[in-house]
Amino acid sequence: MLETRGLTIRFGGHVAVNAVSCAFAAGTLTAIVGPNGAGKTTYFNLVSGQLPASAGQVLLQGRDITALPAPLRTKAGLGRAFQLTQLFPNLTVLENVRLAVQARHGGGLNLLQVWLDRRDWIDEARALLADVRLDDKRDALAASLPHGDQRKLEVALLMALDPLVYMFDEPTAGMSVDEVPVVLDLIRSLKARRDRCILLVEHKMDVVRELADRIVVLHNGQLVADGEPAAVIASPIVQQAYLGIAAEEAAP
Repeated sequence: MLETRGLTIRFGGHVAVNAVSCAFAAGTLTAIVGPNGAGKTTYFNLVSGQLPASAGQVLLQGRDITALPAPLRTKAGLGRAFQLTQLFPNLTVLENVRLAVQARHGGGLNLLQVWLDRRDWIDEARALLADVRLDDKRDALAASLPHGDQRKLEVALLMALDPLVYMFDEPTAGMSVDEVPVVLDLIRSLKARRDRCILLVEHKMDVVRELADRIVVLHNGQLVADGEPAAVIASPIVQQAYLGIAAEEAAP
């Protein structure tokens, strides 16, 4: 579904991502882990088009999309949720999701037309808000939501686009303990479809253990481990040098 070949970016003399080659299949969830500064988010930015690669390729279903800007990569099927939420702050919660549904259907950005002519799109947006437990806040401005609800709204926007590849960058960061299960259940449901590819940057190893089919470890911009979660987590070099956790904590 998605592949990077020798993906590299240099900032002056610093190589932030160094020749990372990795392939990701439909129906799988891959967790990308590593210490702060390892290059995880930079790698995501290269894949989704927020940063131009210095070298290497990004392929989606075999198509080279390396030269495409971020909006065209989204249109091609790459969906990205960020560490910092990317919302329309002065629109309501429902209007935010309605725009995403409308964009997927090729309806442009005319809110009035959708309100008058396409009740089915509005119903779809309402259903997505119900999935993320925000239907009761549909008329609130996105800017007025607490951080946890903004994260859930961003997941709803991503689901509204229905991409081939879902890219989640620390989706539960800043959420309360009560809010985390909602987002994790949504990711589980996406994974259960088996026709989508999911990439997850996550520091919480309990989340990684529960969701991931595979773990990729980055360190200093390089891919240093790649495999089944149990094998990668059990690796002493990963535990001590890359994840910064004790062996007893990593044990199942």
